[in-house]
This record gives sequence, structure tokens and C-alpha cells, in this order.
Amino acid sequence: MTGATEVVTPTIRQAGRAWRFWVIAGVVAVLATLGSIIITGAVGAAGKPLSPTDASPKGSKALAEVLRQHGVTVTSSDSMAATRAAVGSPNDTTIFLVDDGHFLAAEQLVELGRLSSNLILMTPDFDQLNAIAPQVALAGTVSGVVRADCPLRPVTRAKTVTGTGSGFRVIGNDPDAIQCLGSGDDVYSLVQIERSGTRVTVLGTTAAFSNQFVITEGNAAFALGLLGSTANLVWMLPTIDEATGPTAAELTPAWVSGVLALLIIATIAAGFWRGRRFGPLVVENLPVVVRSSETMHGRARLYEKSSSRLHALDSLRIGTVDRLGSLCGLPRVADVDEIIRTVAHVTRRPEPEIAQLLRDADPATEAELVRLSDALLELERAVAAATRENSTTIDTPAHDNEPGE
Repeated sequence: MTGATEVVTPTIRQAGRAWRFWVIAGVVAVLATLGSIIITGAVGAAGKPLSPTDASPKGSKALAEVLRQHGVTVTSSDSMAATRAAVGSPNDTTIFLVDDGHFLAAEQLVELGRLSSNLILMTPDFDQLNAIAPQVALAGTVSGVVRADCPLRPVTRAKTVTGTGSGFRVIGNDPDAIQCLGSGDDVYSLVQIERSGTRVTVLGTTAAFSNQFVITEGNAAFALGLLGSTANLVWMLPTIDEATGPTAAELTPAWVSGVLALLIIATIAAGFWRGRRFGPLVVENLPVVVRSSETMHGRARLYEKSSSRLHALDSLRIGTVDRLGSLCGLPRVADVDEIIRTVAHVTRRPEPEIAQLLRDADPATEAELVRLSDALLELERAVAAATRENSTTIDTPAHDNEPGE
């Protein structure tokens, strides 16, 4: 073969058009990431709910400052260690726990009960209630204003409280339990019990303690009365560092580490194996001319390496069928069946034999592939010889369903 393939180096403008989509996609991804960071920062700047150092509407800095003005020592804590250090005498200390993430485990809650004789829990979950106040159960959510309905002094002084938050109820028989701020259906926003010498107050009125609502209704009197009953107040907001769940290493089976190490080694070895070079890179100026014979031999080696005998034979068949159609004077749109009938008519060979060679044969070995390749060449030569001998137009055989056959 004498044909050649020309490969041309793309221009800068063409390369730019090819990379335009990826550049735009990268810019959009960067902008989306920056927007997410800005939005996350804005949300974070909105404040942590019921934090004594947060002046945002969700925080409780106003309440903490008023308590300090009334002589109460308010200490903000985010860990058990800081809480232990801040607690003085248990009888003079109130621990106010706001654990929205429910990070503290049962044993930590029990320890808080020993550190203070007055423990106030804001919206505890089921596990925390089961650990420190098992006779108190969750009872859904509460919204709106609730009225004083028990003899607790902070409640009677407040008269009305913003009850938005969680509701609780006492289960079982506990005659000493106090239930306040009822909203109907045996649901209360405050439940107080005695447990092992510690007064445990379970609260659900989250909105009443926030900067936004503390000055409405009787929320200020209610919150100051509960949190200012002792000279020392430890306001605890635990972080995820206090979580005591099992680590990833403890949850992972022992065999996983070995498998991961083996996969890493195999990946590195495969990278070296597939990335090896058989010599230095050759820099060649484009455009270059590649001979068709080189392409043919390259494809042949690929077919041989992958044992794609049928694929190789089909490539030969495609060229043979095209040339046979031209030799027989058939149009380029003629299908394989029409070419098979015409070739059989021209060469006076059985039609099934021609169909087997041009379409149906599937070589099982390399030797059979070579035999079929030679048979294709021989058939092409036979058709060429037959068309040369016949100087008249070749009559195409009639279809089976045509009359007169």
C-alpha cells in the first residue's frame, strides 16, 4: 500500500475551543465552592443556639450578663474537663447542660449529677433521659405560650412563658416529680425530679432562653429564677470532642488493613508496569506522514495480541465485499446478500459457499484465519477474471420471489 495519513498539530485557537468547556466547568466549580464557604460562614456567624457568649438572636449572652450583674458566677464550658475545673461546692453550683448534638454519653451525665446538686438539662434526647431521669419521657413538640401551673417559684413569678421547644411527661409512679407549664394531653415543658440527692430539671423551652425572646412574656423571670438559684453557674455546651463512641479503627475488621495495604502495593506496581517506557521519548515535529502499511501492521499486531481473529477477518471481508461489488458493477448501496448472489452467479459457485466465506465463517485458529484470508483473495481474483472474460453486462440473478424463475 502506498497511501499515507497526515497528522496536523492543532492551532492554539482549536486547542482553546477544545478546552473551553473544562475551563468554564472549573470556574463554575470554584465559584460554587466559594459561595458554599461564604454561605456556611454566614450561617456559622448566625450564632450557636443558647450560647452564653453569643449575642445573636439564637444565643443567650443577654441572659448570662444579667446573671453576672446579679452576682452569679457564669462559666462557659465545652468539655467535661472544663466543667470539673469550674465546679466548686456541689451545693453552690448549678450545671446548665445544652447538648444539641447529644454528644455526652450516659456515664458522663451521671458524673454531672455527682458534680452538682442542681442539674438542668435543656431538650435531652431519649438516651440521656434514660441515663439521668428514666421516669421522664419525650412527649413531642410544643409551640406557643404556656402558663404557670405549679408552685415552683421561677414559674409562678413568670406567669407566662414562651413554650416553643420540646415537651415531656412523667411515666410510672413518682409522687415527688413536679410537672409544670403544661400544654395539654399530659405534655409539660418542665419536669423536675430528685435523683440520688441531685435535683434534675428537664426543660424544653428553648425559645424562652434566647436573646430574641428572653424579654417577652415572663421568660426573663423564669430563666433567671432557674439558673440563678446558686452562686455558681456552669453553662455547658459540649462539642463533638466529647463524643465517646467507638473509633473507626475499632469498628473496622482486622483483615481490612492488610487488604488495603495489598491494594496500595498492587496499585503502585501496576502504575510502574503500565507506565514503563521502552526508550526515551522522541520529539517529532508535526505534521508527519504515517504510511498506511505501518497502520495495517499495527492493527494486525493488536488483533493478534487480543486473539480477535473474527474481528481481523471481518476487516478483510469489508474490503473484499466492496471490491467485489465494484467488479460486478453493483451500486455502492448494494447489500451483502445481493453481492453474494451476484458473485455466485458470476463464478458459477454455490451461493452457500460464497455466503460462508464472505459472512458466516468464524475462524477458530490462526491457521484457519490464514486459510480464509487466502480464500478471500482467491475469490476476488476469480471474480476479476470472470468479469474480464465477459465483455457484456453481467445479468444480476432474479430474486426468489420474482416471477419467471
